[in-house]
Amino acid sequence: MRAVLCGYYGMGNGGDEALLASLLQMLPSEITPIVLSGNPQQTHDRYGVECCDRKSFLSVVQALRRSQMLIWGGGSLMQDATSAISPFYYGGLMKLAQWMGLTTIAWAQGVGPLNHPISRWLAKQSFKGCDGVSVRDRGSAAWLNDWQIPFVLAPDPVWAMESEPVKGLWDLPAPRVAVNLRAHRLLTPDRRATLTRALADFQKATQTCLILLPFQKSQDLAIAEFIQPQLPGASKILVLENPQELKGVFRGVEMAIAMRFHGLIMAAAEGCRCFALSYDPKVSQLMTDLDIPGWELSEIPTSANQISQTWIELYANGDALSDDQIGSLVDRALMHQDILQIVKRSP
Repeated sequence: MRAVLCGYYGMGNGGDEALLASLLQMLPSEITPIVLSGNPQQTHDRYGVECCDRKSFLSVVQALRRSQMLIWGGGSLMQDATSAISPFYYGGLMKLAQWMGLTTIAWAQGVGPLNHPISRWLAKQSFKGCDGVSVRDRGSAAWLNDWQIPFVLAPDPVWAMESEPVKGLWDLPAPRVAVNLRAHRLLTPDRRATLTRALADFQKATQTCLILLPFQKSQDLAIAEFIQPQLPGASKILVLENPQELKGVFRGVEMAIAMRFHGLIMAAAEGCRCFALSYDPKVSQLMTDLDIPGWELSEIPTSANQISQTWIELYANGDALSDDQIGSLVDRALMHQDILQIVKRSP
């Protein structure tokens, strides 16, 4: 059986690449994947799977014609906060697959924000036609409850993604702290400058090596390059495109300060103390669910000293998730694998 895997793959975003790696890890052996990718050659080289260009309508239709299943694979695909086009692209693809008679699965979805009525209607119609649905958070579950659509709720599958060691990481001075900031309208120049001063003060106090970790080069790298020259101690910008290595970085750090949703999940899964800077409801929900300390980006203190003192306190006295907590999250994340077993009931 062939399945087309559709998500924000091959677009240079470490979190979405982690979702693809997790999906391929969980995919039943009976399924041969065809991945829709923004960079088909890179995706093929990384995972050894058949790929086609997600932007080529003809290639996508040909892939669907050769397949028996479409797996709508993970993350915040049905949302209109960052792109009003996303609901049309993903919803249109789902309805096309359903019209062609494919088995359709919405896997590990993060639904919303859906600010516009047409986006909500598209999402509802797309999910309603699916043969199986799993979601990764309570906010997404609330949408599906409102629409009276059956679903499985489980933690994000990246909790269960296997990590890989990072060459050269252990050569960097210890102890180490990972930092991930991304471009966002709420990360104003003033806030960026304040956070940079706070990181410098934190480093002076703790004598840590700061690893600046871009998850998406187009949005994160420039910020890392802005911060690094202003740090007084050892630091390293670590650009990794393999999502399993991205997760592996957190094996070798004591603490993570992160904006990105999957940066926090990877860090927590590897036993790091975490501090969140939330720019999105999914990050705020994760903070609540796991009791992760942090601030809404719009409400961070204006005093660099107050920020650095908060980080120093967490570094000195904070707790990571326990092994039992991590084990439970990993086990429950594997519930997303169960929804893929629908293949055994498909013609």
